[in-house]
Amino acid sequence: MLWDFGGVILESPFDGFARYEEERGLASGFLRGVIATDSDTNAWARLERGEVDVAEFTELFEHECRAAGGTIDGAAVLAALTGRPRPEMVEAVRRCAERLPTGLVTNNFTLGGSGEARPELDAILSLFHVVVESSKVGLRKPDPRIYELACKELGITPAGTVFLDDLGVNLKPARAMGMITIKVTDAGAALAELESVLGFPLG
Repeated sequence: MLWDFGGVILESPFDGFARYEEERGLASGFLRGVIATDSDTNAWARLERGEVDVAEFTELFEHECRAAGGTIDGAAVLAALTGRPRPEMVEAVRRCAERLPTGLVTNNFTLGGSGEARPELDAILSLFHVVVESSKVGLRKPDPRIYELACKELGITPAGTVFLDDLGVNLKPARAMGMITIKVTDAGAALAELESVLGFPLG
């Protein structure tokens, strides 16, 4: 089975966006709107595929935001994305990994030497048999190739594989490949749905 990270196992990065927007007097949803514009070629997409470094991203993203009518500090936006782990989700991953090939598929970016070490995240990542990071493989969700790669590395087929993500746009291609998809908007509801699919307790 496959899991997303931010918004599923960690609190949603959108919470960090909302805090930043409120602090800076930006319209609610402004950052998400910029990221959704030209979503496969914009600065955010290029950062998550590892095509630009943080300095290049910052310049590009600040320009995109100015074009959309807002002034932001790109580095501060990245720093706001510090989602806390959801303990019930971490426990569910642990129980799944004891019984099933379990992988993580995440759109992420590398901060290089400027990132703060987070040992608790390393401990979570160690639960997975396979971790596929967009910034390392040069592919990002919803590109079907990243799901194919994750399945290949796990030694499973998409058909019947369960995939949890908080974004419908990421679930759609996975579902078309034959995966059972669960959209995570509420952790408890998602885990109840996952338990019904898997047939064993997760809490």
